[in-house]
Amino acid sequence: MSIADLRHEYTQRGLSERDLHADPIEQFRRWFTEAAAAGIREPNAMTLATATRDGRPSARMVLLKDFDSRGFVFYTNYESRKGHELLENPWAALILFWVDLERQIRIEGRVEQVSAAESDSYFASRPLESRLGAWASHQSQVLLDRETLEARVEELRAQYAGHEPPRPPYWGGFRVVPERIEFWQGRPSRLHDRLRYRRDEQGQQATSGGWIIERLSP
Repeated sequence: MSIADLRHEYTQRGLSERDLHADPIEQFRRWFTEAAAAGIREPNAMTLATATRDGRPSARMVLLKDFDSRGFVFYTNYESRKGHELLENPWAALILFWVDLERQIRIEGRVEQVSAAESDSYFASRPLESRLGAWASHQSQVLLDRETLEARVEELRAQYAGHEPPRPPYWGGFRVVPERIEFWQGRPSRLHDRLRYRRDEQGQQATSGGWIIERLSP
């Protein structure tokens, strides 16, 4: 079969303006709760798109670890490719796609580092192996072979035997502070529902939280 012939009709439901909460964070919470309840595997998996200072883009999958009125948080090595790009060009886009629910959420906004206290708290909650891995991996750098990485983990395991490894100084969280959030619901014949929240920057009619809600063409 040709790739061009691969098609799936989206038929589960629609999305209307009356379905939306005035606050996009609360609307996100509703959809995320439904995705988790539906048994979606890793409903917090999301594509993170970044760019260099001169606009060369890159994207990868990361895991959403927290969200609230301030934005959407993920953790990484600050010295990784995405870390360097976000520090020199602090804008990003996120996509969560739950194909079983025929839903997608797009988030765009400025990026800031979370506080050291927040990063410390999350790091301490991770399994020991993940904490050792954060120390062992020089993320995005060329690695000689798998054995080198595994040997480094074993060295760290011995080093921290009997006490908890602290958070590496080069590891922590980023928060995407949203300026636009789009909720996408698949519909038949590719006539999808797309409802977007954007920050009110020009005194337009907005929700009580300062958001404009607009329907976009599919």
